[in-house]
Amino acid sequence: MSGASPLPEPPIPRARAAPIYAVASGKGGVGKTWLSTMLSIAFGRAGQRTLLVDCDLGLANVDVQLGVRPTADVHSVVRGFLELDSAVTPVLGGPGRNGGFDLIAGHSGSGALGSVKLEEVGRIATGLVKLAPHYDRILLDLAAGIDPTVLRFARAADKLILVTTEEPTALTDAYAMVKLMRLQGAPIMPYVIVNMAENRAKGRKVFEQFAKACNEYLGFRPKFAGAIGRDPRVPDSIRAQTPLPIRHPQSQAYEDVVRIVEVLNAG
Repeated sequence: MSGASPLPEPPIPRARAAPIYAVASGKGGVGKTWLSTMLSIAFGRAGQRTLLVDCDLGLANVDVQLGVRPTADVHSVVRGFLELDSAVTPVLGGPGRNGGFDLIAGHSGSGALGSVKLEEVGRIATGLVKLAPHYDRILLDLAAGIDPTVLRFARAADKLILVTTEEPTALTDAYAMVKLMRLQGAPIMPYVIVNMAENRAKGRKVFEQFAKACNEYLGFRPKFAGAIGRDPRVPDSIRAQTPLPIRHPQSQAYEDVVRIVEVLNAG
């Protein structure tokens, strides 16, 4: 896989700025980071220039899952050493290649940025607005939880992708995140993805339970982006630090991701 290297030339600005998707979960361990990387690859294979930003400022791991070694990360941006566009690492050849995309890595293996000031988060959000014209899609892989930093990043996005599983704790934490954002006045209409589902029908049933609670207590019904079936090849690819569609090209889980991208593109 490609390591960090400077872009050969600035990307050509798009006529319309890329929509920014915040990928959130409320709870850790639901496969949010894995899904963020798979969505980036699927968008790339669909011909869309994509940027993935690891917004877990304390315990980032997107670069670890992908097996890349960036020479710069978001830590340098937060501390004012670099502008956001100078921290880009091409993955799988970068945008324009089959499944390639750009990555702005987080700061792996340290909790040092966990208490970053909100104005510093705002600096990153401003940088994303400047980068948006150069991409077709921007994905923010948020940290788990609902602390102010996570919510600030979520509010900086145009769309929220909420990842959950059928576990009651995952559903409860996902609901808590949506409720808190609504109470703060964020005009969100989240897409919900049920990961590690027993099958598509069960995944849909889990979504309906979640949507019913949102409708009854918050007054809105979220959108169903799709379900991803439990697949033993997913943990194998993570251990190998090799993206699933490369290590296991016929994976059902990745086919489910492709369907979700079709829903997101249609929306």
